[in-house]
Amino acid sequence: MIKIQYSAEVEAARAAGGAIVALESTIITHGMPFPQNVEVAAQVEQDVRDAGATPATMVVIDGVLHVGLEADTLQSLGQMTNVAKLSRADFAACIATGGTGATTVAATMIAARLAGISVFATGGIGGVHKGAEDSFDISADLMELAQTPVTVVAAGAKAILDVPKTLEVLETQGVPVIGYGQDSFPAFWSATSDLAAPLRMDSAADIARAHKMRVSLDLPGGQLVANPIPADAEIPADELAPIIAQAQSEADAQGVSGKGVTPFLLQRIFELTEGRSLVANIALVRNNARLASKIAQELLKI
Repeated sequence: MIKIQYSAEVEAARAAGGAIVALESTIITHGMPFPQNVEVAAQVEQDVRDAGATPATMVVIDGVLHVGLEADTLQSLGQMTNVAKLSRADFAACIATGGTGATTVAATMIAARLAGISVFATGGIGGVHKGAEDSFDISADLMELAQTPVTVVAAGAKAILDVPKTLEVLETQGVPVIGYGQDSFPAFWSATSDLAAPLRMDSAADIARAHKMRVSLDLPGGQLVANPIPADAEIPADELAPIIAQAQSEADAQGVSGKGVTPFLLQRIFELTEGRSLVANIALVRNNARLASKIAQELLKI
């Protein structure tokens, strides 16, 4: 039997029937160094509160699923080492063996479902990696969206991926991909791309109604809400394209493969943009947290 520990704040929101937004924890353990990781996580949680909802950061500690973090737990998590990075494949094993692991998009969706939380804010989802026709490297995030009924707010798929193939897989799996406030599918660090968003919605209320309708129709899976990064924080796609290409070329030349590809590319892009990519990443996560909070509140009205 899984043991779930709710933070006092989340427990109070559950009792009051308040809006709750799930947040992942890999940004804390694998995204940036201490103390910046804790500072950013705390800021994102505060953004959720300021927008009228309660944050529920997910993490597994000593085999216990934490839904929401107390301040001291967040501080401790930010300084932990050798924390596993959990996805669908290893989520249960970590809990069963009393392990400690941070949740990716897929694992956070599973945790949110277990806790009865319908909305989750993240940075960008994983997807189909470039060269996947040879490597078969496709993120579990896509299959999770196809089967777990959680609305995920992200700034699109990470721009280092093969985004057209990612959209094709999502379409094949029947996942609604909703562009928020624009027809273009956002490209993570960039607000727009040359790809069209399959659907467009201009309000949190419409997104909430679509979520509820999927439940009513007994359709499996969730929704992906593609929320563009604020214009004042973006790095234009034409500026990023050669940087991403250079990082990918270096990864190929050095034989980087498998799970090592994404962290290598993100680090090189951080270096090549002189830190601008991280600044943009923080801005888009905070923006997604605010929109997710609005959607969570609208769901309570239906």
